[in-house]
Amino acid sequence: MKRINQVTTVFCLSLIICSANAKLPAPTPEAKEATALAAAKTAHGNKVADYQLCMAQDKVARTYATRPKAGEKPVEVPACKDPGKFEPPVVVAVAPPTAPAAAVAPAAPQAATPTPPAATSAATPAKK
Repeated sequence: MKRINQVTTVFCLSLIICSANAKLPAPTPEAKEATALAAAKTAHGNKVADYQLCMAQDKVARTYATRPKAGEKPVEVPACKDPGKFEPPVVVAVAPPTAPAAAVAPAAPQAATPTPPAATSAATPAKK
């Protein structure tokens, strides 16, 4: 019974490791666009949450900080920055790749000047 549990455990662990190493296909442009939109919405939501927290803190600060104790100066509370309405990010359309220029118009062949073997051996030091 102990041996069966060991074999089962090793088998399950090997399946987990194999599935963790699996490669996912590259995301499509639509998926990338949806990810960017979700990230922008999350960032805006965080800004709104920060603004609401700032407003709550200001309310408390106005209540307690504007009533200074004897000998203290009143504290000025800075204004909170309103994040405004959510605006989705502007997506730049990527043009499909065009045929490479070399395939359209072949480049002119360059005249190759052979280098004498003695010149190349003198230029490179011998390996030791």
